[in-house]
Amino acid sequence: MPDRPAGSTSGEPEPASGTAESAASWTRRRLGNTPVFFVVGLLAAVVFTIGWGYALMSYSGSGGASVQVVSWQTESQEASVSFQVNSDAPAECVITARDDKHVVVGQKSVDVESGIRDVTATVDTIREASAVEVGSCREQSPTR
Repeated sequence: MPDRPAGSTSGEPEPASGTAESAASWTRRRLGNTPVFFVVGLLAAVVFTIGWGYALMSYSGSGGASVQVVSWQTESQEASVSFQVNSDAPAECVITARDDKHVVVGQKSVDVESGIRDVTATVDTIREASAVEVGSCREQSPTR
């Protein structure tokens, strides 16, 4: 019994259409059996992943200052917050007071020295606030 079907010389079954065979054979002849497209795609994915990771790691959204709110209190026309800041350089913190509908009713910027500092800030509001937060705390450059 023959190992190959009759009429086949390469050992592979013959395709149904001649154009598919010519395109596939051209690709094999041109590129060989090496996975060129796979390798190029894999390298592009690796470069993209490394670049994206580097961008995310180098972005400092908080500016290097860490903040911990200790307590806050609201009254009719003012709100106060006590918080702790840990930063390597002087920082500027933005205090925001919001009402029960999450509308900003008061905002204040507070400068904080470097190191671990306990800060208490009072914000004047246009109406009674229901919450007070430290919206952001960013280290400032020394040339400020």
